[in-house]
Amino acid sequence: MSTILEGVEDRPFIPTEYVVRLARTPWERAGYHALRREVFCTEQHLFAEDDRDAIDDVAIPIIAACCMAGMPDRVVGAVRIHEAEPGVWRGSRLAVHAEHRKLGRIGAELIRMAVSTAHGLGATRFLAQVQEQNVLFFRRLHWKSFGTITLHGLPHHDMQADLSRYPAHGQDQTWLLRPQPRTRQVA
Repeated sequence: MSTILEGVEDRPFIPTEYVVRLARTPWERAGYHALRREVFCTEQHLFAEDDRDAIDDVAIPIIAACCMAGMPDRVVGAVRIHEAEPGVWRGSRLAVHAEHRKLGRIGAELIRMAVSTAHGLGATRFLAQVQEQNVLFFRRLHWKSFGTITLHGLPHHDMQADLSRYPAHGQDQTWLLRPQPRTRQVA
């Protein structure tokens, strides 16, 4: 009987369900800012203590949260969008917690939610300045690079989303399920 539970205490919790949505509650906004600080200040050292700027005053924050029993539990992804000029929207500060990057779909779903939300709000163009190591990922998601620039001492690409690949919607949340291993049937 003890062999069933052997090693269970050493395994990390792996959520099977995530929600991606506009940050609505105080805890979601707090988690959104905490994750950005963790990624951009602590991990990447792009900012000293906080990465907030004037864009945060007008931006729409979007989060990915892992769920426990169907309820959002912890913010593990973040991005913000804002209208830079009429019809031109920008996404920035895309971050996924290091422990959840292996899934690979959280960042893509945050991008999809960001662009589709902006498209639904009237975007005719959607732009972002993407760190060079993420350019291939964005290209696979139907983005085009317009060249390189240097921001915060790092190479970035000015990129634009192909809006035809991101249908406009008015949803305030979507769900993302972690693929589960298939169980083998023994004959």
